[in-house]
Amino acid sequence: MKKKWIFTLITLIIFGMVHAQENSSKVLYEELTPKEFRQRIADAPIAYLPLGTIEWHGEHLPLGSDGLQSKSFLETLAIEVGGIVLPMYFLGPDKSKMVDGKQLIGMDYHKAEEHGRPEQQLDGSAYWISDSLFSDMVEATLVQLKRAGFKIVVYHGHGPSTGFVSKMSEEWQEKYDIKMFNCWGEGGGNGYGIMTDHAAMNETSLVMAMYPELVQMENLPSDTAHWPLGVSGKDPRIFASPEVGIKSINNQKERMGQILRKALSEL
Repeated sequence: MKKKWIFTLITLIIFGMVHAQENSSKVLYEELTPKEFRQRIADAPIAYLPLGTIEWHGEHLPLGSDGLQSKSFLETLAIEVGGIVLPMYFLGPDKSKMVDGKQLIGMDYHKAEEHGRPEQQLDGSAYWISDSLFSDMVEATLVQLKRAGFKIVVYHGHGPSTGFVSKMSEEWQEKYDIKMFNCWGEGGGNGYGIMTDHAAMNETSLVMAMYPELVQMENLPSDTAHWPLGVSGKDPRIFASPEVGIKSINNQKERMGQILRKALSEL
């Protein structure tokens, strides 16, 4: 009986330690209690905004690749530096044109001629909103983040979304008295950035490292003479690997960590 009691006590202690460790690494806004929120924002008033889409990313990657990648990387930063990760957007801006009465967006026609394929609506893409609507959505988010007490916003994800916020960031930083950063930077040009192509070497490697169970390379043509539909960058069949993804994550985690710690020290 005594042995059983000791075993139960040890089990409860171990469970409590694991549970406490899990709570200490909780970074998702929607999962925090008010007490946990107060603690995290007091330690580091950083909000991380994943700019996702529901968009074609080749036959081999999930449609939510943009949001999945950015959310996963921003969670890594939040655990490393502090702060809170917001729910991901799934709507975003992109280039658009009408062809035969049908709206084509983004990869529906981007580099289609260059890759020897017709312009066409790619299956599953359902994310496009106008620049003005996206601007309103981001500004509304910034207003609420400022109200909640955040002083730094890190945004990253879908290329056109990230580019748009970057273009507006100087104006919005002044308007809302909040510092803003994205995760592009050194290393991106050689493929070791965060989301620097479209479903090619970089993004495929990142998803391989973050969500290996979601990657289906067998869905791509085995003949490398045939370019994968809706992919832009270095051929993922040749250059992508989990190792490239891990290297990208670690490089950018270190770089962004330095940037954000400096920003926190200047508040």
